[in-house]
Amino acid sequence: MTTITAQALIFTDDSTLEVTTVDVADPGPGEIRVRVHASGVCHSDLHVASGDWDMPSPMILGHEGAGIVEAVGAGVPESRIGERVALSWFAPCLRCKFCVSGRQWACQNTTANDCVMADGQTRLSHKGNRIYPFLNVGSFAEYVVVPESGAIAVPDDLPFEVAALIGCAATTGIGAALNTAKVRAGSSAVVIGCGGVGLSVVMGLALAGANPIIAVDMSEEKLEAARSVGATHTVNARSGDVIEECMAIVEGGVEYAFEAAGRVDTAAQCIAVTETAGTTVLVGMPSRGATVPLDLLELTMNGKTVIGCSYGSSNPSITFSTLADLFLAGRLPIEKLLGDSISLDQVSGAFEQMRSGQGLRQVISF
Repeated sequence: MTTITAQALIFTDDSTLEVTTVDVADPGPGEIRVRVHASGVCHSDLHVASGDWDMPSPMILGHEGAGIVEAVGAGVPESRIGERVALSWFAPCLRCKFCVSGRQWACQNTTANDCVMADGQTRLSHKGNRIYPFLNVGSFAEYVVVPESGAIAVPDDLPFEVAALIGCAATTGIGAALNTAKVRAGSSAVVIGCGGVGLSVVMGLALAGANPIIAVDMSEEKLEAARSVGATHTVNARSGDVIEECMAIVEGGVEYAFEAAGRVDTAAQCIAVTETAGTTVLVGMPSRGATVPLDLLELTMNGKTVIGCSYGSSNPSITFSTLADLFLAGRLPIEKLLGDSISLDQVSGAFEQMRSGQGLRQVISF
């Protein structure tokens, strides 16, 4: 077995971030090695860096990436070498009852959450010690080794930074509108939280023909971005009562509300702002143990629905190429989600900007 080296950003259990050189082993059976060209910095990465979620360490963060296939393991066609791919952070087994029924997002056999390969090992090490890739991706590195089902081919003319966002934010947000909620044309909707996922929800709503589409955030920059991707109305949460302002736009409440900030207070706002028989979709990722007090009588008497949404209820093997085609056809302005292009040693600054609630999606370029 041979190994190569790669520059990577390692997160340790004492909450330090360090750019260093790691060893990357050959891909095992059913695995692919990818040269990463772009990786988005997502709020899920910040959750780990902030200690909100329990994860093994040391770890290479990053799960929203894209690159070129450079090597394949046994059982993977060599024709895949040279493919441009977007990385899925939830590589499915493609065999369980969920996968075969078209619900790859609910796969029960994936090892993504354990951050190890099917054999219980990883292909990354530093000074002889195992390194865990976040969600079996670990794209804050020049190279990754992932399950074959976690590297989805995309068109060669798709920009790497757009392909990276398709790997997480775009698929999650657009899928929340189209797959989880199944929004119909003419439906009213609100999106609370306009980060990468929230803006993608807005794009999905626009694609579905929803109207009005209300975007809520505390950042004027993000609200401007929301307008550019399809929001018909915006509400700055700093300047007034979110529920009252939304009710002033849609009397009686909206048909669909999407919580995309991963917060308890905004989840409660979403439930409150929906109309009778309305639906709230929880798509933002909260801290572990976050709970929302529910008025069960209100939900029951008013026939309201609350749905959890994981990965946009999507099948990455199909969804990635569909979103890529829509982008290339000019129907999905994913590029408007992009903020600054940064290097590995600037990720700490990206996390600080994220904590402040400001700025658009920052992408690491390799």
